[in-house]
Amino acid sequence: MNRERLPSAGGVAAAAERIRDGVTRTPILPLEIRGRRLWAKAECLQQGGAFKLRGATNRLLQLSEDERKRGVVAFSSGNHARGVAIAARRLGIRAIIVMPADAPEVKRAATAAEGAEIVLYDRANEDRVAIAARISAETGAVVVPSFDDIHIIEGQGTAGVEIGEQLGANPPMVVVPCGGGGLSAGIALALPDSVIVPVEPAGWDDMARSLAGGTIVPVEADAPPTKLDALQTPLVSPLTFAILHERGARGLSVTDEEARAAMRYAFDHLRLVVEPGGAAALAAVLAGKVDPPDGSVILLSGGNVDPAYFASLLG
Repeated sequence: MNRERLPSAGGVAAAAERIRDGVTRTPILPLEIRGRRLWAKAECLQQGGAFKLRGATNRLLQLSEDERKRGVVAFSSGNHARGVAIAARRLGIRAIIVMPADAPEVKRAATAAEGAEIVLYDRANEDRVAIAARISAETGAVVVPSFDDIHIIEGQGTAGVEIGEQLGANPPMVVVPCGGGGLSAGIALALPDSVIVPVEPAGWDDMARSLAGGTIVPVEADAPPTKLDALQTPLVSPLTFAILHERGARGLSVTDEEARAAMRYAFDHLRLVVEPGGAAALAAVLAGKVDPPDGSVILLSGGNVDPAYFASLLG
């Protein structure tokens, strides 16, 4: 990974131009919650079903010819996996994806359908980073992290570039689902005048605790299971933490029940299918954990939900 520079607003702007023809310019949809006029950025409508295609495309487009020949390896519970798989297929690059055995079947199947080779691991007892490093050592494949990478962060930030263009200004606040913080950090770079509020699953709120304490802390060893699998990261990146800490961001967490209510709300009011992790920001707003000013934006970051689970909340 290139550590010769840090992620920057200029890098995000360059990424927006670089990937413009490879991603969907997702809509922002009006919402009214408790009398506030808000906007929902529907990244659940992105190709691959989540914002992750942005960072993956930006990263893979900058591989050298030699690196492309060696292929890539990524680790993900699903959305980054599929984003990397799509970008790799388009560029003719071999992709190996390390996925937890308990990842939703819809995400595993979609990733495999893009031509990626899947290696499963036990989330509770195995280290996905170590597995990817071993594969890289054995095959020469380039490791493509899900958030701890300059080009990934800048690619994710292109969602913020679009928000600024669509609204004609920086919104007062952007509430963002947060796992490792690549999306929230990238948007913070793209929208320097907006307050950024990262939202994590309850018990997996290491970014919120890190920001509150001023230093990076990991997820607790006894972190509970969560339906918000897209946001399950055991430790945030120094890159994403530094950006959000410098901006004075303060994180929040939501429960599975609050995310479930937000998924139903998104379907009822926007006719959108949103996965549990993708609904985290909306869940925080609906639960009254944050009160965005008029004109603020809520990120709906992904829609790759297990069909049976989604059907259960409509019953």
